[in-house]
Formats: sequence, C-alpha cells, structure tokens
Amino acid sequence: MTEARQAESSDCFHCGLPIPAKVDFQAAPDGVQHQFCCFGCQSVCSAIYDAGLQGYYQRTPEGVLLAPPPEPPKDIEVYDFDEVQQEFTTRSGDLREIQLLVEGIHCAACIWLIERGLQRQPGVLSAEVNLAGKRLRLRWDSSKCKLSDLIRALSRIGYSAVPYDPESAEGAIKNSNRALLFRLFFAGFAAMNMMWIAIALYSGANHDEFRSFFHWIGLVLATPTLLYAGFPFYRGAVGGLRARHLTMDLPIALGLSVTYAYSLYVTLTNNQQGEVYFDTVTNLTFVILVGRYLEGMFRHQAVSATRRLMELQPRVALVIRDGQEQMTPIRGVKPGDRVLIKPGSAVPVDGTVLEGFSAVDESMLSGESVPLRKGVGDPVSAGTTNTSGALLVEVRVRLQDTALSKIIRLVEEAQSSKAPIQRLADSIVPWFVLVTLVCAGVTFFLWHGRDFEIALMAATSVLIITCPCALGMATPMSIAVASGLGAKHGILVKNGLVLETLSKVTHFVFDKTGTLTEGRMSLAELHAAPDVDAQEVLRLAAAVERYSEHGAARAITAGAGERQLSYRDLAVTGFHATAGLGVAADVAGQTMLLGSGNWLAQSGVAVDAALQDRAQQLEAQAMSCVFVALGGRHVAIFALADRLRGDAQRLIAELQAAGIAMTLLSGDRRPVAEAIARQLGGGMQVIAEVLPQDKDQVIRNLQQRGETVAMVGDGVNDAPALIRADVGIALGSGTDVSVDNADIVLMHNELGKVVQALQLSRRTLLTIKQNIGLSFVYNIIMVPLAMMAAVSPLVAAITMPISSLVVIGNAARIRTLFKK
Repeated sequence: MTEARQAESSDCFHCGLPIPAKVDFQAAPDGVQHQFCCFGCQSVCSAIYDAGLQGYYQRTPEGVLLAPPPEPPKDIEVYDFDEVQQEFTTRSGDLREIQLLVEGIHCAACIWLIERGLQRQPGVLSAEVNLAGKRLRLRWDSSKCKLSDLIRALSRIGYSAVPYDPESAEGAIKNSNRALLFRLFFAGFAAMNMMWIAIALYSGANHDEFRSFFHWIGLVLATPTLLYAGFPFYRGAVGGLRARHLTMDLPIALGLSVTYAYSLYVTLTNNQQGEVYFDTVTNLTFVILVGRYLEGMFRHQAVSATRRLMELQPRVALVIRDGQEQMTPIRGVKPGDRVLIKPGSAVPVDGTVLEGFSAVDESMLSGESVPLRKGVGDPVSAGTTNTSGALLVEVRVRLQDTALSKIIRLVEEAQSSKAPIQRLADSIVPWFVLVTLVCAGVTFFLWHGRDFEIALMAATSVLIITCPCALGMATPMSIAVASGLGAKHGILVKNGLVLETLSKVTHFVFDKTGTLTEGRMSLAELHAAPDVDAQEVLRLAAAVERYSEHGAARAITAGAGERQLSYRDLAVTGFHATAGLGVAADVAGQTMLLGSGNWLAQSGVAVDAALQDRAQQLEAQAMSCVFVALGGRHVAIFALADRLRGDAQRLIAELQAAGIAMTLLSGDRRPVAEAIARQLGGGMQVIAEVLPQDKDQVIRNLQQRGETVAMVGDGVNDAPALIRADVGIALGSGTDVSVDNADIVLMHNELGKVVQALQLSRRTLLTIKQNIGLSFVYNIIMVPLAMMAAVSPLVAAITMPISSLVVIGNAARIRTLFKK
C-alpha cells in the first residue's frame, strides 16, 4: 500500500484523495518525502509514524479512499467531570467504561489503528471497535489518564469521538431508579425479618436468656441495611455539609444514626434496662425509601414532556455515502450528508429536499394537522413524519442545532430554571433544616428528665417527620410540569421567571403586521395620476422592490407577477432603504421613491392632492398605502390589504374580559391602525407611525407608568421591544431574531396561545403558593405532635413522604388545565 501511495505523487499520501492545485504540504515521516492534501493529513501521518503504527498503511485495502481527518470535538475537557461522565459511563471506583461514537472509521485498518493506538496510552485497559456501529468500547483507569486525553489521542491519529448514550437521559433515570429499587428490596427484606425478632422481643423474649441473642441478630440485620440501603441519606448529608449547606437528608441521617447508635450501645453493653430499636432503623429506612421511590416515579411522570420530545428524535439515519446506504447513529450525521427518508419513517435531521416528493406531517412543530407537500428545495425538520414518498435530504445543521433539539433544550432549561419565589423557598430550606435540628434537640432535652427512651424516640420522630422536601419541591415541580404542558401545546417557555412575571402582566402590547394580521399583504388597488400608465409604474416599482425584504415589497412584486408584468430585466442602481419610511433607487433612467407620504415630502416631492384624498379613504378601510414618486413627481399610490388573523378578535375580547389593558403598536399610518383596532372590537390604545428604533421606547414609557408589560411580535424590528418588555412573546413563524429574543415562543402561530400562556402562568403561580402553604401547614401540625411524643418514628416515616407526594400530585394537576 505504501509503495502504491508513493507512486501516485499527485494524490495525498494519507487519504489518497487528489491534491488541490497550489497546495504544498510535505513531510518525510519514513525518510521519504511525501505530499498531502491538507495539514490535517500531514499531522495525522506524522503522529501515526511517531507512535510506531505505520503498519496501518499496509493494512488499508487497495483502492479505498479514506478522507481527511474530521474536526476534533470542541470543549472536550468537560467530559472529565464526574457529573458529566455519569451520563455516559459505568464506573467501579477509578475504573471507567464508555461507548464512544467515532467519526472517520472506514475499514479494518482503522480498527487496528484505533485499538493499537489507544492500548499504548497509559491507563487504558481495553479498546474494542465496532465497525458496523462506528462505536468504540473503552475501559480505562481515570486515576492514570483523563477521558479528554484519550479523545485527543484519537484526534491525533485522525478520528473524532464523542460519548454515545443510546438511551439518552431516559437511560440515566432508569439506572437511578433501578439502583434505588435494589436498596428498597434489601431494606424490605431486612424489615420483614426484623419484624419476627421484634415480635419475639415484645412477646417476652426481652426478659429471658435469649434477649441478648435477639439483640445481636437485630444488629446483624440493621447494620448492612443502614450502610447499603441508607447510604443515599448519608451521601446527601455529607455532600451538603462539605458544601456548607444543610440538606434535607441531614435530619434523616441523624435520626437513623442516633437510633442505631443507642441500640448498638445497649447490645454491646448488654444493658438490662435499655431497649434496642433496630426494627425502627430498618423500618424507617424501608419506608423512607418507598417514599423516595414513589416520589421519583411520580416526578418522572409529571415531567415526562421532555422524554416524549426526545422520543421524536430518531436514533439512526440512512446516510448515502459513495452510492451506498449506511445506517449511521444520528450523532454521526453531519451537515452536508445526504439522508434517505423512506415513507412512514420519522425525519431524523433538519435539511433540504434534494430529490423526491412527499407529504410530511409537521403537527409536532406547527400544530397543522394536515400533512404538507414537500418537493425539491423545501425544508424538512427532525421529528416530523414522512407519510408517502421517499425523500433524499441534504443535512443543513448539526443534531444539537435542529429545531427539535432547540425545543428540547428550551424545555429542559425552563424545567431546571428558578423563579424568584423558588429562590425564596430555596433560601428558607437550610434554615428550615436548622430549626428541625434545634426542635429535635429541645425535644430530647425536655423528655430526657422523664424517660431517656421516650426522649430518643420523640427526637427521632421530629427529625424524620419534618419535611423540607415538600417545601423544596413546591416550585420546581410546578415549573417543570407547566413547562412540559406548555411545550405539548406549542407554548415554549424559556425560564421559570417568565411564568411568574406573566401572571402579573397588566398591559399587552401587540405589533400589528404579522401578529394581529396574517402579514401576507396583497396589492388590492392601484391608483395613478391621470396622465400616468399605472401598469408601467407598477412594473418599475416591482423592479425596485425586489431588492427589499419588507412585506409591502413582496406584495408589490407579487402584484406585478399576477399581472404578468416583466420587471426582472430592468436595471436598478443606487438602491437604498430607510427603515420605517421607504426605499429609493434609480430605474429606467429616473429616480423612484416608494414609501409614506412623509418620505416623499422629506425627499422634496410634492404630494398630489387627489391621490392624497384617495389614500385617506383607503386607509379608513384598513388598507396601507404606498406613495410612489418617479422623476421627482408623485405619480401613484398602491393600496395594500392585510387580513386579520382568524383568532385575533377572540383574543382581544378575552383579554378585555380579564381586565388587561392593550396597545396596538404599528409603523403604519394612524388611520390604518385605527381601522384595524375597530375591526378588533375597539378598546385598544393605538400608537401608529412608530419607527422600529422607537418601539422599545413605547414599552419603556408604559413601564415607567407602573405597568407590567408583555410584548407580542414577530419581526426583526420587534426584537428591541421584546427585550425591553417584562415578557416578550414571539410567534414561531417570526424571524430568528425575534424568536431568540423572546421569553415565550408560540410554535403553532395561534394567537389563542397567548391567553393559554397567561392561564398557564397564573395556574402555575397559584399551584406554587398552594404547595408552599401545604408544606407549612403539614409541618405546623405534625412537628408539635412529634415533640409531644404523640407520633412514633415509624408513623413519622410514613407521613413524611406523603406530604411530598401531595405536593407532587398537586403540581401534576396543572396538566388538566387545557382539558375540556
């Protein structure tokens, strides 16, 4: 193979691809000068020879063209953190095992190179490559080498690798629940056997020669139960103390430890007066674990929206490479790849159709139940469903940048974010734990003079029964459920703060074009001066407006196209657009101006009185008028019509019924904006002829009056106002700029979702307050009972998780909000 490569001097020595003209990358790793197509191939070849792995080139099959090495992954140091590795690795002390998805594998020689190259790295125990799946199973000692160093070692010899987790976050949840279930079963087994010992002791064995024997049997059962099944409580408590934070696990760990320590003392000293409470230790551990498991199960069900979204993303794609179909893990698909999507299959990527015709169900993204026809040049999105024909699609973006991935990321961020009321609750929890410890100490001190064992059990009950868990979960559970429900109904909430702020909004500001109206203006009427050819003016205007992205420009060019006017052959020079006013350009040897009447006046053009009067009549009918000047003379007006969205009137009526003030904000002339307001039912303040740069000042003025403002818009010119508003709401059909700067995105482009978002925010805040109230009521009632020794530790262990389950159940009720 090496000799063949040397003979073909015009091809790259490493990958075998032709070397582009004027490219000069040379190296002599084996003492002979070789040429390379890029610096990457040159570096990889040198690394292979430096590692003594040049046998790779003898093992590469003849005729196989490899490829220049892929770009190494970025920010790979993050994979060294234990918190990150928990998602991808299985661990036993310092020994780790991971599945890596490797890009750049072509043949058996690649397998040989990867395995030999990694096995020479210090700390690597084994490296096994699966050619079909392009995956590397790697075992290493993390005390001797870092995962990032191993990924870099792969990069040096020409391969890019990232962690691969086929079950995603769902697998981590299942593993966590499975581990908790094992501890639960162990504690349950110990508790059942301990029950027989307790029955024997309470039946009289506590006063005969078998007393000590049963105590020792109880010790044998309770010790591993506490160490294994109770380990999560100690881990949480110690972790919190290391971070100087009092966690919810601390009272539980103290209660179990004190009870066990006293029972151990009685057993070791054979104290005839004292009692052992090993049964209490095992029963407490078992019951609390049951509560934790139920909490985890119900919490997982309550926030299952993210899991359902993840399930929409296919795990593999059928990639066409070198004319062959290759089933490739979705993480291995990159922009520029061609993916075949067969009928009935889910679309795995965001891309553009290259070949084929089909209908694609996009209800997940757009809410449109009717499948949309797709042909060459049309975009498709990951997570949608191809219903009829086969499509060949070119991938446009990486997996993490698809529309579906962005939705998942927004939901996850919202579910993990903290509203101000939650930050207040979080600040209370450590003090709550401290008060619990003080109450337990006071309880023990008050009862100690009467009966030591009553004091011990009462203090333990106080430690167990107080439940900061419910207080801590009151807000995050509500926000998580609300975010998931919103995503299900096309309302993407970016953080928990938004839900709390939206519930307090007193004033809604609506952009007109594209928000309350459909934003698809059409040329309704054309009026020209008596001696002017209206069709010729339209032809010239279309030639100029084809360089503009404004909705009015699209309406004018579409109107010219409908009238079959040829305008694309006209030469246009000096095109200039002034935001909010109009455009100017030279066409057919004359200067043309298109825009508002003020734009013409500012440019020194006198407005024709007759055309001005006609424009006022049209504007009273909610039509927008574009004034046209040619050669310094006002020659025509174009009347553009835009229809209201079907649900706009209902939205305005519902907000008025809720007592919320509203403002219609528009760059159009005041008569047009007022006509739209009348069609919507009136009752709205109208602010018209506002330049884009002044929209955020309108929001600022409302805020200075004490209003909490929500802005609803869809265009680039709405972005500053969306940022300025207390809550920015963007339609999903809007520009990327407006969507990126909004706090809430309405994916289905339905204005009715504004009211649903408002209802969701108010219901969420109400639920949070209810949950916090339930938590305080529970503790106010149960803690005094425990201090009075009216509640046993076992009863405390049963009631404590019930309070948490009540909070979770109340939060889950949010999911019923939109059910009819």
